[in-house]
Amino acid sequence: MASTDPAAALAELTARADSALTIVTTAHDGEPSGCLVGFHSQCSIEPWRYAVWLSTANHTYRVARLADHLAVHFVAAGDHDLAAHFGSATGDEVDKFAGLAWGPGAGGVPLLKRLPNRFVGRKLEVLDTGGDHVCVVLDPVTVDVAGTFTPLRLSGVDDVVPGHPA
Repeated sequence: MASTDPAAALAELTARADSALTIVTTAHDGEPSGCLVGFHSQCSIEPWRYAVWLSTANHTYRVARLADHLAVHFVAAGDHDLAAHFGSATGDEVDKFAGLAWGPGAGGVPLLKRLPNRFVGRKLEVLDTGGDHVCVVLDPVTVDVAGTFTPLRLSGVDDVVPGHPA
């Protein structure tokens, strides 16, 4: 049945899909940044491509505009605290990497030691359609697979208050 309120119906439909979460990290001129991301997807098979959508309100978006590479870390269900850390604080006010174990990856991006299922991609394209999120298309250059995991999903962080409004 068609809805008379498409926005409300789409919000309900996507909530039911319960997206897996990632943490995207990047760096430019020695400034690391990272944020919790719910909008991401493989977007091509040949050549292999992946897209992440970053909120234009956050620090990571501003750093990513200048960066050449981004890392996409897949968050496991047991890493709620790390998701909350990257989702509720803003890099405009705090150093999100202080006290965390991380090291440099390809292109100088910070790789979070606790999230070993991840990849680093070279930024290929940025698509800005005027919404509150901008699509960044990545060409994977390194991929780390550390075994199976149960992803942390959007419903698992409903207690996290975002560091910025959408």
